[in-house]
Amino acid sequence: MPTKKAEAVWKGDLKSGSGTMKLESGSYEGNFSFATRFEDKSGSNPEELIGAAHAGCFSMAFSNELDKAGFTPNSVETHAEVTIDGGKAAITTVKLITKGDVPNIDKNKFQEIAEAAKKGCPVSKALTGVEIQLEATLL
Repeated sequence: MPTKKAEAVWKGDLKSGSGTMKLESGSYEGNFSFATRFEDKSGSNPEELIGAAHAGCFSMAFSNELDKAGFTPNSVETHAEVTIDGGKAAITTVKLITKGDVPNIDKNKFQEIAEAAKKGCPVSKALTGVEIQLEATLL
């Protein structure tokens, strides 16, 4: 398996400094600061990137689990909400909110497969110290 790479540069102290993050692929490069991370100011932050990674990983894992169970999804759309407790300097929760357009599946089976995908997703496994919540809606 390939090793994926990203980098970040931070200049200055925590509160008044700033930094940049970028992906090896060149598909993303953005600025971040204390304010964009802890004060909801405009700009990127590490939690946003974790959320994007988790939403993408879960969507792929869910599609794969559905396929293995004999259901071909038309689409799986996932949003991630990542909560950081600045006082504890800890990411506490990731809430995955997913909607699936999956023909010929009942709601119970859909939920069962969504839970399995949440547990099996590599990013979920990497975030074992974080509470991962799932809200799955069958369209």
